[in-house]
Amino acid sequence: MNRYPRDMQGYGETPPDPQWPGGARIAVQIVLNYEEASENNILHGDAASEAFLSEIVGAAAWPGQRHWNMESIYEYGARAGFWRLHRLLRDVPLTVYGVATALARAPSQVAAMQDAGWEIASHGLKWIEYKDATPEDEAADMAEAIRLHTEVTGTPPRGWYTGRCSENTLRLAAETGQFAYVADSYADDLPYWMEFGDCDQLVVPYTLDANDMRFATPQGFNSGSQFLDYLKDSFTALYREGAEGQAKMMSIGLHCRLIGRPGRVEALRAFLEFARSHEGVWFATREQIADHWAKIHPAQRFTRPSEMLQADFVAAYGGIFEHSAWIAEGAHALELGRAHDTAIGLHNALARVFRSARKDLRLGVLTAHPDLAGKLAQAKRLTEHSSAEQAGAGLDALTDAERTQFTQMNDAYVAKHGFPFIIAVRDHDKAGILRAFGRRIDNAQDVEFQEACRQVERIAALRLQDLLP
Repeated sequence: MNRYPRDMQGYGETPPDPQWPGGARIAVQIVLNYEEASENNILHGDAASEAFLSEIVGAAAWPGQRHWNMESIYEYGARAGFWRLHRLLRDVPLTVYGVATALARAPSQVAAMQDAGWEIASHGLKWIEYKDATPEDEAADMAEAIRLHTEVTGTPPRGWYTGRCSENTLRLAAETGQFAYVADSYADDLPYWMEFGDCDQLVVPYTLDANDMRFATPQGFNSGSQFLDYLKDSFTALYREGAEGQAKMMSIGLHCRLIGRPGRVEALRAFLEFARSHEGVWFATREQIADHWAKIHPAQRFTRPSEMLQADFVAAYGGIFEHSAWIAEGAHALELGRAHDTAIGLHNALARVFRSARKDLRLGVLTAHPDLAGKLAQAKRLTEHSSAEQAGAGLDALTDAERTQFTQMNDAYVAKHGFPFIIAVRDHDKAGILRAFGRRIDNAQDVEFQEACRQVERIAALRLQDLLP
C-alpha cells in the first residue's frame, strides 16, 4: 500500500481539553539538560572532540585530540552553572534530561537533583548522534542507558529523550515498555499517543525554540533580554489560548553551561516572576504531565482507514458515494496517511477520485442515487444511508398530496437533466428541499450537473462524519 508515515493531522481544529489540575490555563514545563562529561571526547572513547552547543563560534571536532577550551566550557556547566540554576529552581517542579554517563560522573549534582524533588529522565547513554546508527546498536545503547541510570539514581527513568535521534528512536523506546512518555518530538503543544505494534506510547513534545540552545546557534539569542522576550511572548500566547478554552503546555529547554552563565540567568529569573504573576499556571514535571494525560485522555484505538486492506476498506466505505465502490477502490490506491483517518481527510481522498473520473463515470454516480420519496423509498429498497437520510428529513412520512408533488417534480427533473434530483437532505427540511427543487429544475444541464456533483460530495462528507473523528 502507498502510505505516508508522518502524521500531518494531529488534533486538528479542536484539540482536546487537557483539564490541567486546578483548571490551570497553562502547564509550564522546564527541562534542565544535564550533559556535562557526556559530550564527545576521546576520554569517553569517541573519535573526536565535541563541536555542538558551546560558546565557541564555528567550533569543529578535533579528530583524535582533546579540545581543552571545549572541555572547560562543559566543565563550567557542571561546576558553576548547575549550582546557580539549582539555587534558582530548587523549589520549581522540573525535569532533568540526564545523560547516563554524565550522571555517573556527577554524584553531587544527582544528590542535589533528588533533594530538590526533580524528575530525572533519561537523555540517553552518551550525547551522540544516532541518525546513522543501526536499530540494534541504538537499542543496545538505550538498554545500557536505562541500566546505568537506574544504578546511579536508584530508580529507572520513566521519561526518555535522545535529542539527536534516528527514525527508529520512538519505536525503540516504546518497545522497551519502560517509559510513561517519550519526548523526542517537537510536533505539538499537547501530549499525544503513538501506536507501535501493540504498544501505545505517550509522547510529551519538547521544544527547540523556547530553548537556551539558541544562545549557541546562528540567528539565535544574542542576550538574555531576547530570551526573556521570547519566553514571555510564548507564555502570553499560550495563556490567552487557555483563557479561550484551549489550554496548552509550554516547554522550556535549559542547559547548565548556557543559561547558567551570569549574563543569562537573570532572564530566567525574570520569566519565573512573570509567569508566577498570573493565575492558573501549573508548573509541572514531564512525568506529572504524562501521568495526568494518561488518566484524562487514555490511548484510544480505532480501525484506521489508512491501515485497512483494500477489501475491508471497500466494504466499509464503498457505499459512501452511492453504489460506487470503484471510488473507494481508487481512494485506497492513493497515498493515504494519518491525515486520511478522519472524516475530512477520507472525504478528500474519495472526492479526489470522483472529481478526476470521466464524466460518464460521474454521471453513473448521479444516476445511482434514488429519487427523493420515490418508488424505491416506498418499497423500502434504499441503501441504509439513503433510507436514514430521507427519513431524517421526513420524506418517509409524506401525505398523499406531498408524495404526488415529489413524484411530479422528480419526473420533470429527470426528463430535463437525465439524472435524479440530488440534494444533501440532512442540510434541509422538507420545505427547504421543495424550494431547492423548484429553484434548480430550470438550471442549464451543465450547471445542474456540477451542482449535483457538489451535493454528492456533501452527502458523502455527512456520511463519513457518522463513522470517523
